[in-house]
Amino acid sequence: MAMLSNLDLIRRVRLFSMLTPEQAQTVANSVTKRRCKRGELLVEQGTQPNALFILLNGRARVLTADHRGREVIMAVLEAGDYVGEMSLIDGEPASATVRCEAPTDVLVLGRGEFARCLPDPSSMAYGILRGLVARLRNADRQIESLALLDVYGRVARTLLDMAEDADGLKIIRGRVSRQDMAKVVGASREMVSRVMKDLEERGQIETLEDGSVVLKRIAEGPIDEDEAGDA
Repeated sequence: MAMLSNLDLIRRVRLFSMLTPEQAQTVANSVTKRRCKRGELLVEQGTQPNALFILLNGRARVLTADHRGREVIMAVLEAGDYVGEMSLIDGEPASATVRCEAPTDVLVLGRGEFARCLPDPSSMAYGILRGLVARLRNADRQIESLALLDVYGRVARTLLDMAEDADGLKIIRGRVSRQDMAKVVGASREMVSRVMKDLEERGQIETLEDGSVVLKRIAEGPIDEDEAGDA
């Protein structure tokens, strides 16, 4: 059987299904094919991918891990799926690791070639793309929190996400609703109130008269079990 050309391969990929013949040929001229071994990383969490990877066959897992090395599987990728696009759009490091779980053939489209396929950076379409990527990153972060952090860690991460920098301090302006936070972190209102009270007693946060919260020495991650008691 004759070897498929790059053009034949991209025509089989859902991502490129709407391209005109001219656009498809341009992409075909830009991609390279790569064979990945089982266990090889396509993308590593915290690093900046320099290409879009499109799976032609095989299988890969999207993983995130905490500081203890505990992993949670965010997604399983198969033929036609792709990774790396979020970082190529917003310039931020990868929020997860992508590891091949079987020998996998991928098409690789470099950063420059990918950028030429995007709308003009000043266009509304590009602005919408960046907005969607921001929402996806927030969703991934929330899934990671629910899977890997205890209630203390989830509350701490949420407070850090809500805070803004002001004169060297991290502060959340306006009253922090325990009920709303409970819905965000997936815990009861009573548990969130208990954690917030405990953080105040430890001097990690301070609630001002207007309800604003100053973050003093708070960090993400679970608090030591001996300190947290039975919370």
